[in-house]
Amino acid sequence: MVDLDAAFAGEFSNRDTVAGILKVLAIPMQLGGGVRTMEDIEERLELGIRRVIIGTAAIENPKMVAQAAAKYPGRIAAGIDAKNGRVATRGWASETGEDPVALALRMKNAGIDTVIYTDISRDGMMTGPNIEGVRRMVEATGMNIIASGGMSASEDVKNILETGAGGVIIGKALYAGTIDLKEAIGMGAAGQC
Repeated sequence: MVDLDAAFAGEFSNRDTVAGILKVLAIPMQLGGGVRTMEDIEERLELGIRRVIIGTAAIENPKMVAQAAAKYPGRIAAGIDAKNGRVATRGWASETGEDPVALALRMKNAGIDTVIYTDISRDGMMTGPNIEGVRRMVEATGMNIIASGGMSASEDVKNILETGAGGVIIGKALYAGTIDLKEAIGMGAAGQC
């Protein structure tokens, strides 16, 4: 999940909503959006979130990312959102000149092993994922890459997993009914798709 309100405002105003979802679902959840401090991370983990995604702070506060990765091994991921081959931050509102692979490699050096990589120009568009961007991220970093953005059909999931990505995030295609969730899960590792 991504708390877009928190991503823009930097405040965890949807805490009660997230807590309610955690109460009714018996699956591990990851949450990003507005995670800027160690206190933000701790609050989400104490709530029951399995993995916290750090996006904007990956660029703005790399020391905190390293601290979080050391304190909570395997429970911190970097959210890298890119448009036209450059990283975007603050809920996609601010574009940087940062190369997503270079940022991923810095996150790897900080102790992060998982990246949620979103091509924001394709997110919600159902136009197909950025296969080459995902492949580049997988091959250049050797990290667990979870791809997001543009999924429209089961073939997209298959193609992404063939890049070596560790998982796929499916959003609008589920709502639209163009991807069968059971089929998609069957294509990848349980709990990753």
